[in-house]
Amino acid sequence: MIKFVRAEAPTFLRFALVGGTGFAVDALVLSLLHYVAGLDPFSARVVSMCSATFTTWRLNRAHTFGESKHGQAHEGFRYATVAAMAAGVNYAVYALALILWRDMPPIAALVAGSGSAMAFSYAGYSRVVFSGARTIFGSASSQRR
Repeated sequence: MIKFVRAEAPTFLRFALVGGTGFAVDALVLSLLHYVAGLDPFSARVVSMCSATFTTWRLNRAHTFGESKHGQAHEGFRYATVAAMAAGVNYAVYALALILWRDMPPIAALVAGSGSAMAFSYAGYSRVVFSGARTIFGSASSQRR
């Protein structure tokens, strides 16, 4: 188990950094659409999640996992599929938090939703989307399986 954790740690750290960037994009777009443009927080979050997903795909491809053995269109479809499932978890937690705690700021609900989907996303991206990826960082344990 410890060997597995050590092997995964560098990849997971890069994933977390990319995720932090995606979170910043998500929060920025959500804030601009909700507070500046006046869009309701539910619709604004759909747009912000799509923006963050595209950003993290490109960054995970370039800096975390490397290119998959599939073409970009196929890889993008697989990424979008895993992201959609993670987004379902993410959005459900976000919406539930806003419904249960009516005074909760949308950004606080964003934190709860994003955190809930992180482990699911990592497992899906590393094992399904980028398995066998060609990476400039060497083979991660998830890529040797």
